[in-house]
Amino acid sequence: MATEELGKMVEAYPMKGGDGPNGYAKNSSYQKGAAGAAQEVVNMEITEKLDVDSITLSNSNTFSIADLGCSVGPNTFSAVENIIDAVQLKYQNQGRRLNSQIPEFQVFFNDHTPNDFNILFKSLPPNRQYYATGVPGSFYGRLFPKASLHIVHSSFAIHWLSRVPKQVLDKNSPAWNKGRIHYLNSTYEVVRAFEAQYAEDMACFLDARAQEIVCGGLMVLIIPGRLQATHDSQSFRKMTHQLLGDCLMDLARKGVVTEEKVESFNIPIYYMSPTELEAAVERNGCFSVEGMENIRKVTKLGNVTESAQLISSHSRAVIEGLLSQQFGDEILDELFDLYRKKLEGNPSIFESMDANFFVTVLKRKAN
Repeated sequence: MATEELGKMVEAYPMKGGDGPNGYAKNSSYQKGAAGAAQEVVNMEITEKLDVDSITLSNSNTFSIADLGCSVGPNTFSAVENIIDAVQLKYQNQGRRLNSQIPEFQVFFNDHTPNDFNILFKSLPPNRQYYATGVPGSFYGRLFPKASLHIVHSSFAIHWLSRVPKQVLDKNSPAWNKGRIHYLNSTYEVVRAFEAQYAEDMACFLDARAQEIVCGGLMVLIIPGRLQATHDSQSFRKMTHQLLGDCLMDLARKGVVTEEKVESFNIPIYYMSPTELEAAVERNGCFSVEGMENIRKVTKLGNVTESAQLISSHSRAVIEGLLSQQFGDEILDELFDLYRKKLEGNPSIFESMDANFFVTVLKRKAN
């Protein structure tokens, strides 16, 4: 089957590759900390909810794990090692203490085709206890054969939408997001457009995973989201997005970029709530929500200068590719230098450097 037939057309937003100072591999400590904070929850859920006697392994006694949105490492390696340790412990606790009774592990590392898989595989742990495979493609479509996965993991990935909602880029639409690069603190119509795009994307995501995960298999999702029903317009996320938008407008006033390009640029990220995810799961009907825990991560940094540099570096690693597509590479150094200076000039931002995320464990129901 051709790749185009496996999923809908989506836009790709890979993290910054390479092993240089601006790469995601060296600028993802926040995501690593969040995954670390969730590790105990993930271990507990696998221990309690994974029924190794009921799930079907292949004839080769292989246990298959997929990490969706793996990027370039090293965070993905820590996540899969943690999952494998928990699964092995589960087998051992059920009396399968002979090595021949514990399955071999196959790990599929998935991300968009432009992802830097070369860096990912160059940095694979040398003493890993699994076989590694790269799977390029969008997780909003099918990636694997039917009933072939036992655990699916995704951390800090599914808040990325498949595309920017078309309405927010249309000057004739009530949802045109003029003067902003994100939906936070925008108009009701803009927020609704992002909500609708999220609902469409999650329907595709869950439908694809329902076909790929074996009955009784688990899906572990670590999601940067929001706890309350309404969007917090004063959040740290909102303020940092707004400052980046201000920087782009400053460059437009200087003639470095055109104002038209800035007005047609939006960040395709949506911060869902647990309630929204539960509703999507219920509409899909193929999974049960086995666990959902909110975690509030408070980041403690150094002085304002160090904090501004860290936020600027991490932001660049995440959205450099997106900015390059719209504006070209030549503006990046100037843009993020300006962004760092604006962060330094707004020290109140660092008083609210906390962000909510939640860990969700879903189990594939029997057909």
